[in-house]
Parts: sequence; C-alpha cells; structure tokens
Amino acid sequence: MSDPSLVRFRVAVHGALVHLESRRQEINDLNVFPVADGDTGDNMALTLEAVLAELDRLASGEDRSIDEIGRDEIVEAVARAALLGARGNSGVILSQLIRGAAEELVSRPGELVDPVLVGAAFARAAQRAYASVREPAEGTILTVMRDMATSIAHDVAHLPEDQRRLGADADPVRQNHMIADALERAIIAGEASVQRGPELLPVLREAGVVDAGGYGVTIVLAGVVAALRGTEAPELEHYAPARISHPEHASETYRYCTNFAVTGQDLDAGAFVVPLEAIGDSVLVVGDHATLKVHVHTDEPERATLVFAGAGEVSRLDVADMYAQVVERAERLSHVAAGGGGGAWAGAGPVGGGPASATVEPHQTCGALAVVTGTGLIALFESLGARVLDGGPTLNPSTMEILAGIHDVPAEEVVVLPNSPNVFMAAERAAELSDKVVRVAGARSQQAGLAAAIALNVDRSAADNAAAMAGALESIRTGGVAPAARHDPEGRFTVGDAVGYVGEDLVAWGTPADTLAAVLAQLATDAELITCIAGDGAPLDEDAVAALAPPGVELELEDGGQPSWWWLLSAE
Repeated sequence: MSDPSLVRFRVAVHGALVHLESRRQEINDLNVFPVADGDTGDNMALTLEAVLAELDRLASGEDRSIDEIGRDEIVEAVARAALLGARGNSGVILSQLIRGAAEELVSRPGELVDPVLVGAAFARAAQRAYASVREPAEGTILTVMRDMATSIAHDVAHLPEDQRRLGADADPVRQNHMIADALERAIIAGEASVQRGPELLPVLREAGVVDAGGYGVTIVLAGVVAALRGTEAPELEHYAPARISHPEHASETYRYCTNFAVTGQDLDAGAFVVPLEAIGDSVLVVGDHATLKVHVHTDEPERATLVFAGAGEVSRLDVADMYAQVVERAERLSHVAAGGGGGAWAGAGPVGGGPASATVEPHQTCGALAVVTGTGLIALFESLGARVLDGGPTLNPSTMEILAGIHDVPAEEVVVLPNSPNVFMAAERAAELSDKVVRVAGARSQQAGLAAAIALNVDRSAADNAAAMAGALESIRTGGVAPAARHDPEGRFTVGDAVGYVGEDLVAWGTPADTLAAVLAQLATDAELITCIAGDGAPLDEDAVAALAPPGVELELEDGGQPSWWWLLSAE
C-alpha cells in the first residue's frame, strides 16, 4: 500500500476499532434508545471490522496495486463494506457517517487530508446520517456528529492558513498532528453534546444515561487520534449503565431487529420505506441505486424481505431477538447493581477518567448454536461453549428464531446443532439466509449434539468444525427411553408404559427398569462409555439406574431435565 493517505486511513480505522473494543460493553450498557437491547457497541464494532477487512482485502490483491486501483474505487469499496457490514440502528448510521465522509474525500481529488478537508468530511457525514433517518431524534449520535461538524467548521475558520491547509509536499508527521488536533477539538464538542443528550431525549433522562451511539462515536474518534499520534487516546468520561428499568420506546411491541442487503438495478431507497413501516418501525433504508441496506424492527422478518420481491436479491439477513436481548441486558445490569461486577460503571452520570475495565468477549472464529430443551441439558451445552436456543417442549423453533440465535453467537462463523430431525429444515434455511458463514451439523438428537459439541474448536472455520463434528457423530450410537404417548396397535404397550429406542428403532417396552436395561444392553456392544441423561419425571433414581449398567461399561449419569424423554443415552 504505497499511498501514504491510504496507509494513514488503515491505521486510523484500526486505532478506532481497538479503542472501541476496549469500551464496547460500556457502550452496550448505555443503550436504551430506540430499544434497550444492549448492542450498540457490538453493532458499531462490526461496521468498523467490515471496513478494516475491506482495506486489507484491497491491499492484498494480486491483480492490481493500490495505486492502480485508484482512490475513488477504494473509497467506494470501503463505503459499501461499511454499509453491508452494518447491523442495528447504530451500525447503519455509523456506515452512513463513513459513507458521507468518503464522498467528500472523493469529491476533492488531489487534496491532502487537512483540517479544512476534515471539516468538510464531518459536515457531509452529518448530512448523510440525518438524511438516512425518516424521523431524526435529537440527543443521539446524529446530534453529536452535527455538533462536532459545527465545532470543526468554527475552529478551522479561525485558524491561520498554515494550520488549516496543507500543500502537496507537506510533512506526513505534521499532517498527522494537524488532523489529530482538529479531531481532538471536535471530540471536546462531542463530549459536551453527549452530556446534553438527556436534556433533548426524555428516554435518556428517565434511564439516567447518555446516548450510547453518540458516546460511541466520540470513542471511535479518540481511537483515531491515538493512532495518528502514536499515543494514548484522549481521556473521555465513563458513564454508569442505565438504571434497572424498562424505558418506553417505539419498538416495545416488535420482537425482531431485522437487517439485510438488497442488490439490484435502479433501486430507490425511499420507495420501500412506507411498505416496511406497515409491518414495523425504526425503518432505515440506505445505500445507492445498486445496493441497499435495510433495517427494521418487526414481528415478521420474512414479510420485510418480501417487500423487495422483484426489485433485487436479498442477502446478508440478520435477525436479532430484541425481547431476549432486553431480558439478558436487564439480568446483567441487575447482577452488576447487586455487586456482581461485569464491566459496568457504578453510580450515576460521569464516572472517573481512568481506563475502561469493561469485559469484551474474546474473538472467536467460529461458535456453535445448539437447539436444546431442559435446564440440565442447557447447562451441559453451555459448559461446552455453545450458545443455546431453547427449543421448548417440542424442540421445534422457527427459522427466524434460529436466525436470531445465530446472531447471538459471538463469532462470524457458526455451526448449528439442530438436535432433532424436525429442526433440520428450519436450520438449513436459516443458514442460507444468514449474513454469517453457517454450517448445519448432523446431530439428530440432544445426546448426539453433546458429542458433536465436544468437537468444537473456536479457532477453526465453520466448515472444519462441521467436519470434526461429523466425525464425532460417526463414533457414537444413541438411544432413549420415554413414556408411551399412545396405545400400540399391536398390543405391545399402552399409554404410560416405557418404550425404548436405539437410534430411531423401537427395541424394548414394558416397565421403566426392564426397558432401560434392554436399551443399555444393546448400546453396550463394543462400547466403553454410556452417558445416561435423566429427564423430567424419570421414574428411577440414580442408584437404580447405576445398578442397570452392563458389565464392563462405564455409565456416566447426568441430569438433563428434558421433557418427554425419561432417559437420553449415547454410547462411545
């Protein structure tokens, strides 16, 4: 990458992301508007990650050098990457800030980045962000960006010529410091704007917080300043998390935060807003004639995608369950308020000025989502590092519920463990729709899913993990014992009798003890270990089950709490 401005851009984006990651959870804990789902820091980080990945992709290209690609094409590629990588309100608005700034840079070919150009880029970014929102709310990231743009314009107007403009032969070190100085003055204005936010937006005042997105953008810029100077980031206030409350917001009746991309020709963003508002709210449709990014809160994500039928191809679908996010966030903050720690900030309003201690989940290449029912089984899967989607008594979640579960896995590649034949079709559909790289493992029961989950390695790709899980599944046999739900037409058993299976084959029936003993005996052939997971209402205690263990086989007993099945069994 021989263009020094592009080198500087990559350094700045990386610095911004590193600083944002250090305070990501703090930003999440401030998030109450428009929905208290606690993911603003996550969404902003994903947008910057997409930009950084695109810069690295361009720099590693074998066909053309950076100089041959040209700055216009690079800026367009970066703006598109930000757009497609964005999730949630905050991520989409941040992508528009990036796009607006990029458009201004492209419009001034040959000019070095200096305070004048920085001021113009901020102004264009603020305009682009406001234009993306149908009903802009003051006191948010929009206000903060506008106030910073105004501050830079005022400062630049009063600077001597040699401190605001740079010639073609400018010293790069001096350029870095001039840009950093301009940004630091803007951050001061941004901090003041963040602190005024609760005066402008009642929901912030009621929850006792500042706007998460507005605070986040000041943190992003502080990271840029640190990168340009090669020093620590400018000190910013820390803020206490929202009070343990559920503030009113426009989307309290909608469940899913839905994001997706649309690619086509002659796309008109404005034409799709009203149809989307008919099925949800918090609608954002941004982009250009060839690519749009859509964000909407709705109960019907599939209907949202159908709005674009015939207009273009829908991809990168991401669905987050806001009901679950709000509950998880409230539980986390309740734990913090009770003295449990977890990276939030005690007290109300600004807190101290020292380094953030917010906990950020470690980066994973790949994670797992397991469809599970039963409190004990949930704990078992979680102990193996899998995220759990509670499938309910019937173990049969919808495609959208699986998509929301995929969203919650803290990795950009995911393996789904269906753990039931009924879940495969919905899981495969979710994998096709998701904006993440997703593979579906062949686990057809919860006990098989546990064996597969043991093979998870978070540093491998989803494809490699799925292959490893397939190998694990080949080495086990499964079975189970359940109460019969209906009379047998052949008269072998009646409702409530025990029925035993190996794989999907009925092999035994009768009393619970006799049936379990028969299934264990069949599974024991060539096995060294049998795991027995007791379900809700299992009629034998652990001692009685242990007494049925076949000779020469170790029997491992677990409490699964699953409905319908008295015992789930797997043999290795």
